[in-house]
Amino acid sequence: MKSTFKSGLLALVATALPAAAYAHPVAGEAAGFAHGFSHPISGLDHVLAMIMAGVFAYQLGGRATWLVPATFVLVMALSGALGVAGIDIPFVEAGIALSVVVLGAVVAFNAKAPAAIAMAVVGLFAIFHGHAHGTEMPESAAGAAYGGGFLIATALLHAVGLGFGYATGRIGERRRFIVTRLAGGFAAVAGAGILVGMI
Repeated sequence: MKSTFKSGLLALVATALPAAAYAHPVAGEAAGFAHGFSHPISGLDHVLAMIMAGVFAYQLGGRATWLVPATFVLVMALSGALGVAGIDIPFVEAGIALSVVVLGAVVAFNAKAPAAIAMAVVGLFAIFHGHAHGTEMPESAAGAAYGGGFLIATALLHAVGLGFGYATGRIGERRRFIVTRLAGGFAAVAGAGILVGMI
């Protein structure tokens, strides 16, 4: 299990490394990177969805440990480009909120699925998250640096979820079950609140 976890983290780092090249201290690029990096971590919906995706990947284990987060990051990058290009995707905000509900519930109930199905689910939700990041890019930001920022932040949030899963996996089956139920349940309820406009 340790080797699988480490492989997943390495895959996330490898996904993020190309984007890190854009973090040079040139004024426009630095501002773009900072804006991009802060965007996923500034909203509860994005934070919860990314972390729950990481926990979900850990719960599935095996190749899903790195395939699920890598799929999310890749699809989000493509969708972010659509957002920057001004190509509309309907129901973005609802899709983001729904991702929190679904991924929270999946974690709470420790749902099992083949890696391909899990990749399809997170890939679908990544479309909405990526598009939101792309459309909200400041006009003054350097596009590549901005994209690198939000991709790295997303990968790090996935890593937090994987780390959470790994930590709970070491506290015993009963306590792990309770902790993941609570975490997933909290995320699902928060997502529902966001979906109906209460949060």
